[in-house]
Amino acid sequence: MAGHSKWANIRHRKGAQDARRGKIFTKLIKEITVAVKSGGPDADTNPRLRLALQNARGQNMPKDNIERAIKKASGEDGTEYVETTFEGYGPDGIAVFVECATDNNTRTVGNVRSYFKKFGGNLGKDGCLEFVFDRKGIFSLDQGELNEDDFTMEMIDGGAEEVEFEDETVTVTTAMEDFGSLQKKLQEIDIEPKEAGLQRIPLTMKDIDHDTFETFSKLIDALEDDDDVQKVYHNVEFNEEFMSGE
Repeated sequence: MAGHSKWANIRHRKGAQDARRGKIFTKLIKEITVAVKSGGPDADTNPRLRLALQNARGQNMPKDNIERAIKKASGEDGTEYVETTFEGYGPDGIAVFVECATDNNTRTVGNVRSYFKKFGGNLGKDGCLEFVFDRKGIFSLDQGELNEDDFTMEMIDGGAEEVEFEDETVTVTTAMEDFGSLQKKLQEIDIEPKEAGLQRIPLTMKDIDHDTFETFSKLIDALEDDDDVQKVYHNVEFNEEFMSGE
């Protein structure tokens, strides 16, 4: 799990440094759109929309942007997105799982395949990474004034498997089937996460050398820069020296 939370922290820092706020908002608006199309515009009766709005607020998306996205998705002319996934291997056999939401699947397939090919990888068959990743509920919160011992006990009571305090951030992990109960627990104690959702957590991590890391990072950047790509998962064990450029 340390590999996951470390990468999550690196991603957040990198995102801030690269000023990718617009890209983040694009992906959040798309998730709001998919949620509205699948379950309606009322967050009280649409759990997926409620979660999407929570994540949008966690990224400080302006209220006007959120309301506009809901209104547009509620109309008959709102864009229809199809959710699709890709499984493949990056350089040196790194496992990479990609989740997309697209209005043009042909474009998305072509783009994703080209990224893998350009950076030393290839797409695999659906299900080829079935035993590489496990789906878990992940909640990311600001540490703030939380008491580590008391909060950890509260989360365990709510169904958490692990609670990790690191770099002013708290990461709470739960089994997929306990995601809803832990979300309810956080609501009961009036805490709203910065980010929450089901994520694919690698069961085993892979060590790579510096040259492979450089190529792999370019693959991840290309995927995350694509507007059709919502989330990217991998099983790389990060070396802090690589991140610092040493």
